[in-house]
Amino acid sequence: MREIVVFSGSAHPALASAICDQLGVPLSPSDIKRFSNDCLQAQLLANCRQRDVYIVQPLVPPTQEHLMELLLMIDAARGASAAQITAVIPHFAYARSDKKDASRISLGGRLVADLISTAGAHRVLTMNLHAPQVHGFFSVPVDHLTALGVLADHFRGTDLTDSVVVSPDLGNAKEATQFSRLLGLPVAAGSKKRESDDKVVIDSIVGDVRGKRAIVLDDEIATGGSIVELLDRLADFGVTEAAVACTHGLFAGRAVERLRNHPMVSQVVTTDTVPAPGGWPELQVRTVSGLFAEAITRIHEGESVSILFDGVDPTHAPPQGSLFDRVGS
Repeated sequence: MREIVVFSGSAHPALASAICDQLGVPLSPSDIKRFSNDCLQAQLLANCRQRDVYIVQPLVPPTQEHLMELLLMIDAARGASAAQITAVIPHFAYARSDKKDASRISLGGRLVADLISTAGAHRVLTMNLHAPQVHGFFSVPVDHLTALGVLADHFRGTDLTDSVVVSPDLGNAKEATQFSRLLGLPVAAGSKKRESDDKVVIDSIVGDVRGKRAIVLDDEIATGGSIVELLDRLADFGVTEAAVACTHGLFAGRAVERLRNHPMVSQVVTTDTVPAPGGWPELQVRTVSGLFAEAITRIHEGESVSILFDGVDPTHAPPQGSLFDRVGS
């Protein structure tokens, strides 16, 4: 069988190292150089010929820099005669640019998908796309993982009496419903209207939340505007406290300050798809390295990846004890 070779861009080498630890393979070295004219050059410092190459690079700020790094590394692997190239993109930032909701607006999600395919990627491995339809923008196979099981494991075994799962908007209600089933809890959702990138208005809550403790679930938290607006509305509707959980904790701008100082927040839980912000020791980070390592192993061996959804997405299988009982913590 062909050898697995894993490289990392500069976006999140810690996650790439953790994935390699799970796989039992070394993280292969690479070199990103910047020329005096600001152009980048990527060099892979390990043999790729007729090997299965995996390049780990979440698209986090500075997003354009990291995207260009990823494209150059894919191109380098193709030029080095790699047998198969998989772009491992734990956070695909351009998934938010998925539709034409204004005149003459760009469709960034599709464009970036085309760039990755054109650069030479044979497959994409990602997690919790902001808009699931972005999956269809790619002309190469996409394995779309979910962190719902990892986040649910965090709350299992804790006191969930009088708790309710709350989605910030109706668009994320399906994920929240799946999450609530894993925990055996009811679900509610906010009715949200976005006025700008960091300003939203939530005018009502759909579902019974009065007198309950909320677990607010979102796929991504950037500036925290939506979450803070939701927390304020939940307080108006009689919620006593709220835990905040998300897959991609970007925490840009004033997000850390907003969430750390909000009187409703009891805890904030995220995963390591993106680097955690510094200076926030209370933030609880769950690793998804085991999931990605298991997915890479299954891709490499030609086995099913959908089995990773057993017990995570109730439409595939009933909830089970712990995801990491099967794939390793």
